[in-house]
Amino acid sequence: MALEVNPAGRVSITLGEDGVAQVRLIRADKMNALDPDMFAALIDAGRVLHDLKGLRAVVLSGEGRSFCAGLDLTSMANTGRHDRTPLTERTHGNANQPQQIAMQWRKLPVPVIAAVHGVCFGGGLQVASGADIRVIDPAARMAVMELKWGLVPDMGGYALWKGLVRDDVLRELTYTNREFSGAEAKELGFATYVDSDPLARATAIAADIANRNPHAQRAAKRLFNRYLEVGVDEILMAESVEQQALIGSRNQIEAVTSQMQKRKAEYVDP
Repeated sequence: MALEVNPAGRVSITLGEDGVAQVRLIRADKMNALDPDMFAALIDAGRVLHDLKGLRAVVLSGEGRSFCAGLDLTSMANTGRHDRTPLTERTHGNANQPQQIAMQWRKLPVPVIAAVHGVCFGGGLQVASGADIRVIDPAARMAVMELKWGLVPDMGGYALWKGLVRDDVLRELTYTNREFSGAEAKELGFATYVDSDPLARATAIAADIANRNPHAQRAAKRLFNRYLEVGVDEILMAESVEQQALIGSRNQIEAVTSQMQKRKAEYVDP
């Protein structure tokens, strides 16, 4: 089932029968660079996905030669900044609009897997970093690009890279804008897997996720979104709250029963 997201045609969403949504940036002629329409389309995509019935996992990728080349500086220079709202104003919960297009993948209730190929610079790298899991082509070209233009990463990068990239490595990459390859990305902390067919690998991971108890997957993501930020006492209680809600539930019993009967589980979606 294909879903209409934005009339500018910047993002497509296709929901499969298994509950996996393929979300694709579709501005291939500009290597999916971020212009005002792409910003708006990504925000719309996040809204659609957040409330999408039957959604169990998301695969995020880019059409054409690249995942995302980052900010379209020419477009921004011609049209002015995409949104004149002060960046300090929180327009999307704890984020502004540029931050939301990267942070929203963490905020979605289901796991998100990014499939990265070609160029992934600046804002594109921050969008990919919002995913729970990243599969990156070894030939991909990547960089924390913002200081090249006299700016700092400001689309959630500092929040998203925490716990992923070693602090001194991140500082060096940010200060120098040094380009690195997809093959290097795993060692640096940006990649979960390096694969020459990232979309196929990401889709396989998403399909595996979709075969698990969807209520437990969502509970696990809620815990992951908290565990780096809160104290031991709070995360221990959060674990207990989530587990208590799952034990004995219809889907939890089905998870056990299907395993014992060696058959595909039939879950009820949240």
